[in-house]
Amino acid sequence: MRLFYNIAGVLALALGILGIFLPLLPTTPFLLLASACFARGSERLHRWLLSHRVFGDYLRNFEEGRGIPRKAKIVATALLWLSLLGAMRRIDHLGLQALLLATGIAVSTYMWRYLPTLRQAPPAPREPSGGA
Repeated sequence: MRLFYNIAGVLALALGILGIFLPLLPTTPFLLLASACFARGSERLHRWLLSHRVFGDYLRNFEEGRGIPRKAKIVATALLWLSLLGAMRRIDHLGLQALLLATGIAVSTYMWRYLPTLRQAPPAPREPSGGA
């Protein structure tokens, strides 16, 4: 069973990386799936993914229930809707346009209503300078 999880994790990771470059392929859900698969299949791969310089912070914050930064939500929402609206302009089928619209609404609703927003820690108070 561990082999299945590792293969699924590698496939999900590959799709997540492709999603960075292909507008309609989502990145985050595939990275979350890869992390979940690696957590069940390989502690080493899971640790590697959580310590990755690009994906690690987002995945750790998500897995620890802290959410994702507001800036990431804004960028994701903007890219999602730009992609969806661009695709809807090229598609002449009303049913497919409605499906794309429903997908955008569902993903946006989930992201802004149910996915926690990472609260940044307030800056540490500065020590008063002891100048006379």
